[in-house]
Amino acid sequence: MEQLKRTATCGELTAARDGETVVLNGWVHRFRDHGGVKFVGLRDRYGITQVVVDEDADEALKATAEGLKNEFCIAVRGTVRTRPPEMINPDMVTGAIEVAALEIRVLSTCEPLPFMIDERSEARDELRLKYRYLDLRSFSMQRKIKLRHDVCYHTREYLHERGFYEIETPTLIKSTPEGARDFLVPSRLHRGRFYALPQSPQLFKQIIMVSGFDRYFQLAHCYRDEDARGDRQLEHTQIDIEMSFVSRDDVFEVVEGLMARLFERALGATIEIPFRRLSYEDAMNRYGSDKPELRFEMPLHDFAPLVSGSGFAVFESVLASGGTVKALVAGGCADYSRKQISELEESAATYGARGLAWMKVTAAGGLEGGISKFFAARAAEIIATLGAQPGDLLLVVADQWKTACTALGAVRSRLGRQLGLCDPARFSFAWIVDFPLFEWNAEEQRWEAAHHMFSMPQERFLEHLEDDPGAVKGNLYDLVCNGFELASGSIRIHDPELQRRVFGIVGISDEEARRRFGFLLEAFQYGAPPHGGIAPGLDRLVMIMAGESSIREVIAFPKNTAGVSLMDDSPSHVDQKQLDELGLQIVERESDYPAVRSPVDGS
Repeated sequence: MEQLKRTATCGELTAARDGETVVLNGWVHRFRDHGGVKFVGLRDRYGITQVVVDEDADEALKATAEGLKNEFCIAVRGTVRTRPPEMINPDMVTGAIEVAALEIRVLSTCEPLPFMIDERSEARDELRLKYRYLDLRSFSMQRKIKLRHDVCYHTREYLHERGFYEIETPTLIKSTPEGARDFLVPSRLHRGRFYALPQSPQLFKQIIMVSGFDRYFQLAHCYRDEDARGDRQLEHTQIDIEMSFVSRDDVFEVVEGLMARLFERALGATIEIPFRRLSYEDAMNRYGSDKPELRFEMPLHDFAPLVSGSGFAVFESVLASGGTVKALVAGGCADYSRKQISELEESAATYGARGLAWMKVTAAGGLEGGISKFFAARAAEIIATLGAQPGDLLLVVADQWKTACTALGAVRSRLGRQLGLCDPARFSFAWIVDFPLFEWNAEEQRWEAAHHMFSMPQERFLEHLEDDPGAVKGNLYDLVCNGFELASGSIRIHDPELQRRVFGIVGISDEEARRRFGFLLEAFQYGAPPHGGIAPGLDRLVMIMAGESSIREVIAFPKNTAGVSLMDDSPSHVDQKQLDELGLQIVERESDYPAVRSPVDGS
């Protein structure tokens, strides 16, 4: 039987092709029978074309049409004809025509669907992931996967124009933990030894700089054995960029140009460059986050100067212990109920706050409710200092500085969403700079790298690096957009002696450093150039561009929040023969390794 080979897609036919005989291939999107005339909405990734089986059509053709069900894969040969004016659909590219079927051939049938395939699937996430191949047929997912493709294409195009080489780094590497747990891969040839999947290409891209390739990039697959969440998966992709002989501003210029290109080419959107710059401390003090949502303002205020003389012992004791008091003005929210305020309290508590105090600004310019009795005498001063207006709600957190800022920042973010202040058509970028290089781990009583151990300290701290590690600022930076950390990077250490000093501060001995990072340290002894880079997260970038809140929406085959792929049922058990070849033995402990069950069928 002659193959009905496609001559047109379901998204390209217009009235200009009236009278042509075409062959379409696709899936039955909808089927309707109107008094003997049958209508088939035929869909492929390009669009939908209406196919008509006329009342006077051949009996065999009508019989084939009557047997069609949703998602049957079919081929149609037919004649393009313009629709009557009253039947034209202006919302469809193909809305001015239909195809009068001459032949329909069923290429494959379809079992009863677990959910309808439409513009966007409304099925539960478990079903969508179990039957991902069906979910991907929806126009919403088709558009997002195309958007991801466009972003990848224009990334390569832009960086190629600027002299970058795309260089692949290994996927099987030495285990060099970078903060999260490594995924380990046992070696069959070298029993008892393991490869690791890369958390990032960090060490290799630095070696590429030592190798003389001064402009490198890679759409790098990265793996981290950590709990999944909306903007995180066990495996992700980043736009990995590294450059030699550059300053921080050079990195910013390249990335800002990249973002402008991607948003213009892939979305048709214009973003303003250069991006705003905020120090870490300013971002925390003003917005309560090092990845602030900047589509609205609503800043945090320093309430500490207004506490003196209030007699409110809770605030006074926090200040006496070296803490701080931060306040937030929720515009027009004085009518919030006690229940609504309690929900805001829950947001603050999630980030460690012991309470969320509140007061309402009255029409007469006073304060009422909550803790207002302690501050009634200073009402005018408080209202003026905070820039509040009648009808506003004042929210206050007293705690240690980071907890107070972060907790009230979470309240700010929740209010921004509730009040509709996050314009989905707006993209607000900023650079966060001047991060601390080290953080104190109170549980382990030691310093650890805030970013990673290869970030360069700012020059003004080099001489007295070990004197007060907590005061050292790093030459590192984050790119944030719409409340998400989009990229992280730094100027790197290229001097072996300085690298040893940093290792010493975080408790890594020379022997351990050689064991874990010896190949990098050795490379640095052979004329390593100054270098720096950054790695925008591809998944998060496309998620933001698509207006989604989960990277699962822009990854073809993601895991669920338990790290399980419901479609192929991984992770799974393997044969004993495979374990024997690797010299591995599984020790089953129910408490440590609960059975992986599918939420869909319980198997």
